[in-house]
Amino acid sequence: MSAVTDTHAADHHDAHGPAKGFTRWLFTTNHKDIGAMYLIFSFAMFLLGGAMAMVIRAELFQPGMQMVEPAFFNQMTTMHGLIMVFGAVMPAFVGLANYMIPLMIGAPDMALPRMNNWSFWLLPAAFLLLVSTLFMEGGAPNFGWTFYAPLSTEYGPPSTTYFIFAVHIMGISSIMGAINVIATIINLRAPGMTLMKMPLFVWTWLITAFLLIAVMPVLAGVVTMMLMDIHFGTSFFNAAGGGDPVLFQHLFWFFGHPEVYIMILPAFGIVSAIIPAFSRKRLFGYTSMVYATGAIAVLSFFVWAHHMFVVGLPLQAELFFMYATMIIAVPTGVKIFNWISTMFRGSLSFETPMLFAVAFVILFTVGGLSGVMLAIAPADFQYHDTYFVVAHFHYVLVPGAIFGIFAAVYYWLPKWTGHMYNEMLGKTHFWMSFIGMNLAFFPMHFVGLAGMPRRYADYPLQFANFNMISSIGAFMFGVTQLLLLYIVIKTIRGGKKAPAKPWDGAEGLEWDLPSPLPYHTFAKPPTVQ
Repeated sequence: MSAVTDTHAADHHDAHGPAKGFTRWLFTTNHKDIGAMYLIFSFAMFLLGGAMAMVIRAELFQPGMQMVEPAFFNQMTTMHGLIMVFGAVMPAFVGLANYMIPLMIGAPDMALPRMNNWSFWLLPAAFLLLVSTLFMEGGAPNFGWTFYAPLSTEYGPPSTTYFIFAVHIMGISSIMGAINVIATIINLRAPGMTLMKMPLFVWTWLITAFLLIAVMPVLAGVVTMMLMDIHFGTSFFNAAGGGDPVLFQHLFWFFGHPEVYIMILPAFGIVSAIIPAFSRKRLFGYTSMVYATGAIAVLSFFVWAHHMFVVGLPLQAELFFMYATMIIAVPTGVKIFNWISTMFRGSLSFETPMLFAVAFVILFTVGGLSGVMLAIAPADFQYHDTYFVVAHFHYVLVPGAIFGIFAAVYYWLPKWTGHMYNEMLGKTHFWMSFIGMNLAFFPMHFVGLAGMPRRYADYPLQFANFNMISSIGAFMFGVTQLLLLYIVIKTIRGGKKAPAKPWDGAEGLEWDLPSPLPYHTFAKPPTVQ
């Protein structure tokens, strides 16, 4: 690796010697530096989006209007969703990909290092633009994170144009990041590393990158059509001019549903590395995991209209999308079965990464089951746009995507910093997050089934108790994330030196390979499948 280190050192040299301070980070082409910047940026966005969620939950703590105006409440729901999806979850996974993929496949760096730098620095610009809409005349976008037209085009605030520009910049960043991942994995694997020997995190990211390249142009197209409707007299989504508002939903969800899998597939890869490491066993069914991931990616393009059961689709279309949505549960079930089988009769230990991974498997399954309920078209007529939907997607995204990111951070922190984090603090962070998250989102299933609509700043008295519990849980979850910040900074600054194999001889990076590994490091040899 000395040659690699030398090239990275060379990256930071210019005519005047090595770059120092801010310029080092501004111009860096080192995949580890860029991965770290993505992770820092995504955590900052996570705290900002979380603060907006706190405003929402504070308002909903009691019935009646107490904290904010309804218009500002709507701005908060919109900005919270956009920042969490595009600013927190996606950049965090791109950061993990940047940092870990070259190490996992034996590459010296990402294939396109300068483009890598640019695709990161576009993000702060995009989110500065998005957040600045809060201070513009008429306020920030207030039409929900799905920005349905004609609500956004005919009745949105003037800042909608800036929001559209910000979305374009984010999309460009995502596409460049995805191209970089594909180029790296296809071209820079170490000799002898065939595709079916790659760790599953690399596989899930390869598939995710193809999804990104397929759907981001669709998002770019739909926001460009919005821009034309607002400023250039077209009527794509305006029925008065011969357009169709439902066209917007088709285009948005054709992007939006694969996007949901973009936010979860890398977490599948992370969990597939962590569970074998802490079970002291090889991953059960590596090949089926790869094919299941591919199947999920392909099927994700055939289910978009399950978000639209109430728009008046033809019966045949409703049946098609209902069955397609149920079929996508099959490859997901294969993955869950394989994770459980990996743990079965393993020599388990429950350090913080494993706790997050096990919670991921259990709670993601809960989110999946409520998803199957929502897939049933006649039932969805009742659930649609209620808090049941909010509960469903938060059970997929919080214990799914975000717990996956937390698990990865704890798992790889010793590798990144050379220090072990404080295990007791890590477990405290886990249990506080776990309890807070369930308190926040589980009651939403009940208020949703009882008919409470989403995105309302006020509600009838009958929903008061469950909303109070949700708000307490949300604040608990939110405050706990400051503990994570403390743990990471404390670990970077020092602590117990990490051994070469921090996880009890189970070097997780090797553990999802299908080839047999030396058994002598283990108390009990894994069974060969």
